[in-house]
Amino acid sequence: MSKKTMVNPRNAYGKALIELGKKHKNLVVLDADLSKSTKTIMFAKEYPNRFFEMGIAEANMISTAAGLASCGKIPFVSTFAVFATGRVYDQIRMDVAYSKANVKIFATHGGISVGKDGASHQMIEDLALMRVLPNMTVIAPSDATQTGQIVHLMAEKVGPMYARVGRADAPLIYHKDDLKDIKIGEGMIVKDGSDLSIISCGTMVEPTIEARSTLKKQGIKARIIDMHTIKPIDKKLVMKCAKETGAIITAEEHSIIGGLGAAVAEILADENISCKLIRMGIKDIFCESGDPATLLEKYELNEKHIVKNAKKLVKN
Repeated sequence: MSKKTMVNPRNAYGKALIELGKKHKNLVVLDADLSKSTKTIMFAKEYPNRFFEMGIAEANMISTAAGLASCGKIPFVSTFAVFATGRVYDQIRMDVAYSKANVKIFATHGGISVGKDGASHQMIEDLALMRVLPNMTVIAPSDATQTGQIVHLMAEKVGPMYARVGRADAPLIYHKDDLKDIKIGEGMIVKDGSDLSIISCGTMVEPTIEARSTLKKQGIKARIIDMHTIKPIDKKLVMKCAKETGAIITAEEHSIIGGLGAAVAEILADENISCKLIRMGIKDIFCESGDPATLLEKYELNEKHIVKNAKKLVKN
């Protein structure tokens, strides 16, 4: 097996902001005392007059961003996912979503793979919180290359948007040429297959690709879908997978309540499509503090458990 190229999606975010800063003179960036971690410090060094360090005052940061958007700016707002959504939900709801403000909330350190920071910082509800808000677009990029492309698309598209990435370095899945046709709201068929479809987002896309290789050796052909946009979700692609393969696994580093799996289940129910479904995610619990790989194993969110569920689904 060839050695994987590991790149941190947060670095891709920082670099994309610098590129966008050159293109859009009205683009500004706000952070809440975590610019070194979120990598917005890269933009701050390049454009100090367009960077706003808001301190540990996330609610003020969101409302300030909404005000800047009302004046024609394109504000990107960053902090950890746990602070970017839960701590400031009222401000996002009223100042951004309700007002249809052109604010881009880009959160880092999503999911349980933040590891030893424990349950207080392991944000597993953010996709659900953002998905339920009217007017809000919700995105979870899967690698650094896609993250960079997504950030550019976020700047071009008008309206409230939320995106989240993890903390750790992640294997590169795509080259830039692979993403020349990427669009917000359209999922990607990464690998095709006929026995079942595995629909995942964010950090879970890479292990689903690895699981496919293992399944292929056992005679199971899995279709891999990168559903980077959770809202608006690609309804046509979900229906296509359900009708053509008859079985779906969803995988997300997030609660199974209200996230990607829930969105897929809603489509199947609304369209009255008969399809076997297994949702992989955090099962309505707060998780422990520990090594990221150990946690992903404990809560059954890795390649081994994807393979196990796929075999179970196909057998049944």
